[in-house]
Amino acid sequence: MFKKLVSATATVMLMIAGAAHADEASVKKAVEAHLETKVDAVKKLPFLGLYEVQAGSDIVYANEGATYIIIGNIIDTKAKQNLTQARVNQLSTIKFADLPLEMAVKTVRGNGKRVIATFEDPNCGYCKKLAREMQSLNDITIYTFMIPILSADSADKSKAVWCAPDRSKAWFDLMISGTVPPPGTCEVPTDKVLALSQRLKVNGTPAIFFSNGERMPGFVPAAKLEEKLKQIAAAK
Repeated sequence: MFKKLVSATATVMLMIAGAAHADEASVKKAVEAHLETKVDAVKKLPFLGLYEVQAGSDIVYANEGATYIIIGNIIDTKAKQNLTQARVNQLSTIKFADLPLEMAVKTVRGNGKRVIATFEDPNCGYCKKLAREMQSLNDITIYTFMIPILSADSADKSKAVWCAPDRSKAWFDLMISGTVPPPGTCEVPTDKVLALSQRLKVNGTPAIFFSNGERMPGFVPAAKLEEKLKQIAAAK
């Protein structure tokens, strides 16, 4: 996508040449020329005179004259919301029904009506923290896709969980108590799950997907998960 994107933790302003007054089409043309990438969409934002410039699920901003490009996050301090991340999450939604759930560890609590899917590594510290948080969630089905990407033994631990008689128990025992299951000897879908994570642009663990296709990257406390699950239920 954007070849010159920098870390989202820093906002970088790049001065570029452009027309004094530009509409969305000219902003698109200018950004494509200076960032050397294809722009999918441009739209005027209702604040700061900025245009949102989209390439895939990446977002940058440009002023009306296309004399500046802003790479980074816009924070609504009043609403305490990262507007850029919220928009990226919206653009990176998936069709939940298309997920190959048979390749995930399935955990059902209560009636299991609420559904989420996660991508996690067995050596991921924030995944372990998430597992502890999710213990408080009721009436939920959790599909955990194991992607061994962090440590040399991540693949061995994932295989041990997958080959365990009770995958769900083995996973949560590992993540919460640190109990590693005995080595496994069964067939595992690791390569397919890794390919899936790449297609979905899962760039870190944990990554959470909700039944409406929205995603939340990184660790999320139980209270925020509950809030999101209630929003989804109310929208049906």
